[in-house]
Order: sequence, then C-alpha cells, then structure tokens
Amino acid sequence: MSDRPRLLPLLGATRHGARDAMTCLYRCGNACDHPVPNRSDNPYFGDLVDAEVSRRGVVRAGAAGALVLGFGGAVAGALAGAAPAAAAPAAPAVPGAGEAAAPAGGVGSGALTFKPIPPNKLDTLVVPNGYDHAVVIKWGDPVVPGAPAFDVHDQTAAAQAKQFGYNNDFVGVLPIDRRRALLVVNHEYTNEDLMFPGFTSQEALTVEQLRVAMAAHGMSVVELERVDATGQWRPVRSGRRQYNRRVTALATRFELTGPAAGSAWLRTAADPKGRTVIGTLNNCSGGVTPWGTVLSGEENFNQYFVGGDGAPEELKPKLLRYGIPTDVRYPSGSRKWERADERFDLAKHPNEAHRYGWVVEIDPFDPESRPRKHTALGRVKHEGANVIVAGSGHVVAYMGDDERFDYLYKFVSDKKFMPGNSWVARKHNLTLLESGTLYVAALEGNSAAEIDGTGKLPADGAFDGRGRWIKLVSGNRSYVDGMTAADVLTFTRLAGDKVGATKMDRPEDVEPSQLTGKVYVALTNNTDRGRAGKAAADEANPRNLNKHGQILELVEDRGDNTAESFVWSLPIVCGDPTDPSTHFAGYDKTRVSPISCPDNVAFDATGNLWISTDGNALGSNDGLFATAVEGPERGHLKQFLTVPLGAETCGPFITKDNRSVFVAVQHPGEITGASVENPASTWPDGDFAKPGVVVTWRLDGRPVGS
Repeated sequence: MSDRPRLLPLLGATRHGARDAMTCLYRCGNACDHPVPNRSDNPYFGDLVDAEVSRRGVVRAGAAGALVLGFGGAVAGALAGAAPAAAAPAAPAVPGAGEAAAPAGGVGSGALTFKPIPPNKLDTLVVPNGYDHAVVIKWGDPVVPGAPAFDVHDQTAAAQAKQFGYNNDFVGVLPIDRRRALLVVNHEYTNEDLMFPGFTSQEALTVEQLRVAMAAHGMSVVELERVDATGQWRPVRSGRRQYNRRVTALATRFELTGPAAGSAWLRTAADPKGRTVIGTLNNCSGGVTPWGTVLSGEENFNQYFVGGDGAPEELKPKLLRYGIPTDVRYPSGSRKWERADERFDLAKHPNEAHRYGWVVEIDPFDPESRPRKHTALGRVKHEGANVIVAGSGHVVAYMGDDERFDYLYKFVSDKKFMPGNSWVARKHNLTLLESGTLYVAALEGNSAAEIDGTGKLPADGAFDGRGRWIKLVSGNRSYVDGMTAADVLTFTRLAGDKVGATKMDRPEDVEPSQLTGKVYVALTNNTDRGRAGKAAADEANPRNLNKHGQILELVEDRGDNTAESFVWSLPIVCGDPTDPSTHFAGYDKTRVSPISCPDNVAFDATGNLWISTDGNALGSNDGLFATAVEGPERGHLKQFLTVPLGAETCGPFITKDNRSVFVAVQHPGEITGASVENPASTWPDGDFAKPGVVVTWRLDGRPVGS
C-alpha cells in the first residue's frame, strides 16, 4: 500500500486546519486522523476549583521568472535581556568567551516602528522595507569539516551525518565574542517525497535511504561569523571549526539522567541498564539556558514506531495515550524505520518508545560531551523547554505538550543556579535539570458561565482567571496515587489525567520573559474543541472548533516563578481582526495584522514578544509577528515577515544586541503532489525546495523592530 499523502475532504473547520496533507503525514504521522490520545474523564475547565517587500522589490517566481511586487491597502532564550523583576542572579557568560555586547547605540527604544507587511502567497521570504535577509545555511550544506558536497542524486547516510540536516525548527545563537557565535538548530523531521528523486513510497526506499533520513534528523551546531559590522551572519568556512557538530537519530549516544533513568520502563535488550539511548527524534522547539547549553524537545516520536499490536497487553493503554495505535502493525503515516533498525518495532522492543519524548540538553561548547535526556522534566510530546532563574536562585523550566487537549507543565530545580564564569559554576549548573519538582497546570476562569464557544468576551472585558500548579513528583517521591516516581516521569500524560489538569488547545512553545518574569504560551489551535464527546470551550480556550489559536499570559503569584499559583489572561485571541471572536488586548483591531496558529514565541532585548505561526488558516503564508506586551502599544500586533509557499516559520531568535532576527524556514514547498522533480517551491536556490535558516537585519544598522 502506498504511503503517498492523500487529500483530505474540506468539512468546515477540519481537524488538519490549514496544513497540507503532506505536512500532516510527515510531521506528525497524521495525528489528527487518529483518536485524540487524551480520553481521560478528568474534570473540564469549568469544573475545577480555585510591508512592503524588501529584497529590492523583486522576488523570484520559480519557472515564471521575476515578479515585481506592489502591495496596496490592506533574548529570545535565557541569554537575552536582563534578569526578571524577581532579581534573579546574573547569567554567566559562556566559559572561555565574552558575550556579544550591545553596540554603543544600544538595543533600541522598544518601539516597533516597521511598516507591517501584508499577507501574501509568494514563494520567497518577504521582509519590511529597510530590511534585508540572507540564507545562513540550508539542507545539505557542510557542517563538519570535510563534509562532501551535497548531491541530491547521490545521498548517503555518512554524508548526511556531516551535512546540515532536514526541516530545521528551533534556532539558538550563542555568542562566542563580538564577531563569532554558535548556531544550534533542531532538525525535526524528514519528507522523503521532497528529498529523494523518484520517490514512490516508504516501502520502496532502500535501507540506505532510510538511514539518510535518520541522519537528517537531530541537531546541528555551526560556528558563525558576523558580516562586517552588520546584523548579517554566515557560517565559518575555513579553519578548525572545533565546535561544529551533527547530532543524529542514527548514531549519537544520549545519557539518561534523573529519577527514571535506569528504571524498568527504560531498559531494553540493547541497553539492559536503561541509561543510554541511541538518537533523538522529532526535535521541535527548545531554549537556551543561562549556563550556555541548549534544550531541545522531542515531540511526535510516536510515528517512528510500528508493531504496537504486538506489544504486551498491559502496556497498550500507555502506548495509546502517547498516540501509538495498538490495533495495527503499521499505523497511518508509519515511516518503516524498523527496516533499517529493529529497535523501532515495538513487538520486539516494547520499551524503546519510552526512551523518546524527553527534554534533551546539549552543550554546544563541548563537542565531545554526550547529550543528555532529562527524565526529571517528564515525558510528553515536548514542543520545547525554556528556563528562567527565580529570585530564590532555583531554575524554573516551562513546557508545553503539543497535542489537542493536553497540558502545560513546569519544573523547579532542587539545586540553585551558581552565577559566574568558572568551570566549577558550569559543572554545577549542568546538573540543575537532573532533580527537582514537576508540576502540571489547572486553570479556572473568572467568567466561566459566560463562555459560549463563540469567542465573545465576558462582561468584564477579558478572558482571565486564576490557576494552580499541581505537584506530580519531587525527586523520587510521587504525588500521584497508584504511580511511582518512575511511572509519573515516564507516563507523565497519565499522571496529568489523574490529577485533573486543564485540557488546553495544543500548548506549544512556553517562554518566560527575562525582563518581567511573565510567561507566554502559544496555544496553536484545536479544531476538535467542542465536538461531540470532546471538551467544550472554556475561558482559557474560548472557541469551539478553534482553528486560529491564542496566546496565554501567565503571571506567577508574588512574581515568584517557583510559586504554586498564578493569574492568567489571553492578551491575543488569533484570527482575522474583523472577526468578532478575535481579541488583541483591547487594541484598535483596525490597526493590527491578521494572525493564525501561533507556534513559537521569543523576546527581543527590549521585551517585545515575537510570534511565529504554523498552518495559517487565513489563506496566507506563515510568518513572524511582533507586539509590545506592556504599555499603550500592548496588543498592537504587526507582521514582520512571511516565509515561502508551503513553509512554516520556526525559531525565532533575536540576538542580544537586537541587530539580527533568525528564523528557520521549515518544509518549504510541502504541498501535496510536489516532488524533487516537480517542486511546489523553488526556495531558496531556484531549483527544488530546501529547508534553511535565514537572518534578517536593518540596512541602516539600527536595532530591528524599532
């Protein structure tokens, strides 16, 4: 049977939203075609207790030639910015190197003065007038010195393991000095339709091609250099490049840390001690830590496994809760990797799936170090993890589980962050995520009785309320009846079900502001909200058949990120501003840009919130948006860029000096029927689509945005 993606019927608000069927197949294994994994009867929300175009005005239009455009009418990361209001200790510089300091002109006023670009369907990256952009690195470019030149007709796993991987997602830029930095990128998934000429089906791929795909997953670390004194960056192409590194699903060894490491759930025939995992899968977003490492979230790992029907009967409910069907050998969207490595066959190795779905930590400044999977942070479909140092010195990591009706999590470390540049401090801080307390969120609204599923604002003029963090596990002590600490950490979704966590609309990126300590959550969409037998709208998820998503703002009590209670609100309810169900913090909606399906969030050095989108259900290409979150311009959302046809905007990352905006252009041209020979996008080289990382900067050298 062919694995070619099929067109899906359009029935109003489809479960797939605006994503193409090809993206649904490869990115998440047709997750929306399978039953919602959360079938728990835990209480629902209401039942809980207390531009214009740059690039010189001309862009490529594929085989049609050039098209002149004229439109009318209608840190990011824990190293960027100052300490939050709750007086956290200062973050250390990366050992052996100084941070890239802001220039004498400062980082700008924080005012977002760029003219927003209009929605479009162009096969190029579009930025405002006064800005330029360049591709930093793309699929197949060399990473490890000595990597062979990329040849789409002669791909090998050995070559791909030295080249930039496929479908870049998270982007982190860690400074070495004023002119050099390390780019760290996730490679979330592969699309064999668009990688291999002559592709017909997964079954027809050779074992070597499967191994190429495995090598194209994972992460890349690439040394960059600044171009002159501008905001442009490019890879260093000569010299030692001692930090350059590829981490793959094929061969990289990972160490398991924390209370679940070594537990019976994580032991396999190949690893009877349950402490070493080969590879990382479906790495989505992530974050940069105050001690100079990168966190990466393993997300839709379920699609890589087959043989759920042959797994032990007592294990099947747990596999189902993580989206692994147990009634067929080959679920829809299976990648057939067991042909290259039998560990992906659960009938033979039923515990292998438990070794994915973790938060991964990699030290880009130590290329010989072994990456780690931190079990103390729980196992879900992690979008990512972002860290802030609380006033007490404890490290707090915020995380979302990217699934319809799944949960929002927080981890608080047992140990305290040690400031300073010494190796003693660094060695200590590398242990911070190995032990602590894991919580899941429960929210209640102030106007629950007024929520009717249409998105109409309550009488008090806001979607808002209070919430509490429910303790799941602390160290080796479980707070969930009938579950050990190892159970809770390995099957964290089941623990959240048991304690009555709030079912959210796909909580993806969760990031605290380093300036204020406030936390922002991208709730992407949930077109199953309010369907028969599913949770209806509530105040935090106020629309049934929600195809556009919303942004949640969470403020911890007393400004303490370790607190166990908080207040929350929805400053942005996404969609067309002319739609009465949308909300932009009370700002004049005639002046805001339309936005749909928020995915990743980031902050610039002045505290503005930047939002990237995935699956724009308004008919335009996905893009990057910015808004103030404080003051009179709060809610004034403006579109900064759009990505090419079929692509998703990932990242984003704004450098500490506010001179450069990085985004990952993921899956360009991922449109049903496209192939290497018949591309739907020719970005970026004019031949066939290649995912890549882009940097944008102001031509006058001033801070971006302002």
